[in-house]
Amino acid sequence: MEGIPVRHINTAEIAPELSDSFHIRDVEGMLAGKDMIQELHRHDFFYLLALKKGQGTHEIDFTSYPVGDHSVFFIHPGQVHQLVLKAGSTGFLMQFHGAFYTSRDKASNKLLCKTSHINHYQFSAAKFQKLFALLTSIFQEYTAKQERHQEVMKASMYILFVELLRDNNNAAPRSNNLYVQERLDDFLSLLEAHIFEHKQVAEYAGMLNLSPYQLNAITKAALGKTCSEVINEHIILEAKRSLLATSDQVNQVAWRLGYEDVSYFIRFFKKRTGHSPEAFRHNFR
Repeated sequence: MEGIPVRHINTAEIAPELSDSFHIRDVEGMLAGKDMIQELHRHDFFYLLALKKGQGTHEIDFTSYPVGDHSVFFIHPGQVHQLVLKAGSTGFLMQFHGAFYTSRDKASNKLLCKTSHINHYQFSAAKFQKLFALLTSIFQEYTAKQERHQEVMKASMYILFVELLRDNNNAAPRSNNLYVQERLDDFLSLLEAHIFEHKQVAEYAGMLNLSPYQLNAITKAALGKTCSEVINEHIILEAKRSLLATSDQVNQVAWRLGYEDVSYFIRFFKKRTGHSPEAFRHNFR
């Protein structure tokens, strides 16, 4: 099985003390007067593209977003995307592993989780300028590498993520109950990590020290969906990722997802998408 192509942070220009954990680049210099055209792939790191000026197309997990001025794209590890970015675009591309940033505290972990699960942000020129100033500061610290620069960078990243969430019209409605929202975030993180091996509500409830009834009540309150619906949606998403980003046979995709009975997987996929796996691949590639 091929597996979905996974890209790693480019270490060629990274400072030794940061290893492969963090990188930020100036978009205009990165493009060097040429269009960037990327095929469908996934990352093992967080990816934040902030465009002061931009043109192109960006598809993230099969949702197409406009590439325009004053926009931010945030992708968390495991998502698939393909990008066409036109020459002349300006801004910053920041890539980092979670361990670089989230070693701070639990609150930082939660903030990163919330921020990165919104893939597209669109701002006014004034609002974007505030974000751009923070990214410029991070870029300068990264380049100059003065004493304790990593601490300054992480502090600026925290403020950046707070600012992304403020007055953001693209954010999905979130529960006003802090406990419900925190439990939901924990569940979604577990789902991302364990979907290949675990597909039952009771398994995730056990990981969270909740009863299946309690976990179901949380997803209903926060998302208006049962826990089973959320799990099934994620299975279908991962199946789509594999079908469009690899040339693996349907039986190989099914096995990767943990289904030994390929016929059951095909029926499961068709029931929820209206297409067989092969027809989906043919129609949407």
